[in-house]
Amino acid sequence: MVETIARQARAAAQQLARISTETKNSCINTMADLLDLEQAAVLAANQKDIQAAQATGMADSLIDRLMLNESRLTSMAADLRHVVSLPDPVGESFDAYLAPNGLKIHKQRVPLGVIAVIYEARPNVTMDVASLTLKSGNAVILRGGSETLNSNRALVAILQRALKACGLPTHAIQFIDSPDRSLVAQLLKMHQWIDMLIPRGGAGLHQYCRENSSIPVITGGIGICHLFVDESANLEAAVAILQNAKVQRPSVCNALDTALVHPAVAAQFLPALVKRLAQDGVTFRADERALSYLKEFPNDLILPAGPQDFDTEWLSLVLGLKVVDTLDEAMDFITQHGTHHSDGILTQNDENSRRFVAEVDSAAVYVNASTRFTDGSQLGLGAEVAISTQRLHARGPMALKELTTYKWVILGEQHIRP
Repeated sequence: MVETIARQARAAAQQLARISTETKNSCINTMADLLDLEQAAVLAANQKDIQAAQATGMADSLIDRLMLNESRLTSMAADLRHVVSLPDPVGESFDAYLAPNGLKIHKQRVPLGVIAVIYEARPNVTMDVASLTLKSGNAVILRGGSETLNSNRALVAILQRALKACGLPTHAIQFIDSPDRSLVAQLLKMHQWIDMLIPRGGAGLHQYCRENSSIPVITGGIGICHLFVDESANLEAAVAILQNAKVQRPSVCNALDTALVHPAVAAQFLPALVKRLAQDGVTFRADERALSYLKEFPNDLILPAGPQDFDTEWLSLVLGLKVVDTLDEAMDFITQHGTHHSDGILTQNDENSRRFVAEVDSAAVYVNASTRFTDGSQLGLGAEVAISTQRLHARGPMALKELTTYKWVILGEQHIRP
């Protein structure tokens, strides 16, 4: 089954590499139109997944990731239409130059080919990945988690209807329609037909793919995110930024996990932060120094940080608090406990912001802004396939250009090498 899907994807990718931007855009618009028309069917399928998840005791944070509603479907359709408005990277020429021997040389963007994406509890990923891979000329194999099976069946049916309506190969977007985990092991060995594998899920999935895949793997999406409030920060603005980073959508990878605070402002800032965020239902895990500034608050609101708390991606309304003496200590802490995802500094000190940006090795580095902007849509890229936290070949939100590679084009006039 998996080998057949992979072979079909390779054949579809060869066709997609030749189609025009207009055809790709027309098909993505059709996907958006069908998603609007079929909202009721998609929501009914999603409700089955929600009920099954609740019956198994799935955490509320994961159910939030799984849940679709009319607003989220409308937003998904809007994201599809936004991808249509973006420039098509395929065929772009760049780095052109004339060699001393008269050869005209440039690089030209081409699709990667076939991409496989393994993901959990996020049915919106199905539409994001489909639009970006199609626009960039790639075929895709989707393998969602068992908890999203009904939702993904409904969404992939829409996608394949759109492909067929536009005269494109339906094998350009395929879905492994089975929760059988042995199929993932088979997928990881399809290097003859699949060019890149992207796992989107927990650390266990990433490790399994890295250790067992014969396909190049791009990992990302695990975000233990930090904001450092230094001694020069605008404290009123800092409270609002941390509230947004933690509360706006706590179940996603760019939500804040740990606040680092300079001792010069801790006595004023930490009580104000806790008071504000407690109104949103946030609870806290604080180190010993942070606790010393928060004795007025109930013990069940602020617990002493345990040995693993600063290495936990909370994905819920829990925030770590730690007091650090210097910028260097803050950056060292981020290096030790972060995941190279999204980290920032709140400061009015230009030298501190310059050093933070230069020295913190994260895919997205912020100065005086919420970490919640690490998102393809928010950064003007449309949707994203993943947020890469490694260095090859892309970092941060992976959108259209990150789904291409390039070839060298050399134009001669009967040149031969002497």
